[in-house]
Amino acid sequence: MSDNGYGDFEFERRFFVRKVPREALAEPDPVLIVQSYYLADQGYALRLRVQSSTASVDLDGSEDELEVLDRFADQFDFCALTAKGPMVEGTRYEAERELDVSTGIEMIRRGGLRIVKNRYSLWLGGDGWVVDVFGGANRPLVIAECERGGPVTDLQIPAFCVSEVTDDRRFANDSLCANPFSGWAAAYAAELASQGPRFLHSLGINRFEHP
Repeated sequence: MSDNGYGDFEFERRFFVRKVPREALAEPDPVLIVQSYYLADQGYALRLRVQSSTASVDLDGSEDELEVLDRFADQFDFCALTAKGPMVEGTRYEAERELDVSTGIEMIRRGGLRIVKNRYSLWLGGDGWVVDVFGGANRPLVIAECERGGPVTDLQIPAFCVSEVTDDRRFANDSLCANPFSGWAAAYAAELASQGPRFLHSLGINRFEHP
């Protein structure tokens, strides 16, 4: 959620990544996230998230979100309930409220559609990036996000970003919980091979870092 004069809005651009970039692996251990969506419809979502900065789990695709939740229940140290609106060219309404962790864990146990992921954080130039490595049925999906306090324009796009998915609803977390990436990964690979990568050109000048 932005706190820089834009109220309850977030500004981000998202990119498909083939594997965890070395820049992320050089950073401290990732944050483990389990989240549940109680509403996910046409871009509107109600999400409950718990996360741990100390738990360490290598997501191989075999994990069950509830088993991960129970295994690390005593290590989750943050919980938030978030209401989201549809994404429009990198801008999305987002209102977040922090909740008691134990209450959040119990709510996730009791309902919603769940996902699990590891999140790496890093700085590239003057921008903060996160790299999400998904587990469970969404493995082997890796998504990189750049978020700012205002519109993400004139972005320096790292070499590890293969194609932009900011406005591709398939890659939204609230879509992935219902239609996991593993079920359409091959189709997306074929689509990318035939159509090539795409990037938004309505948000200033894209500058590309070369491998």
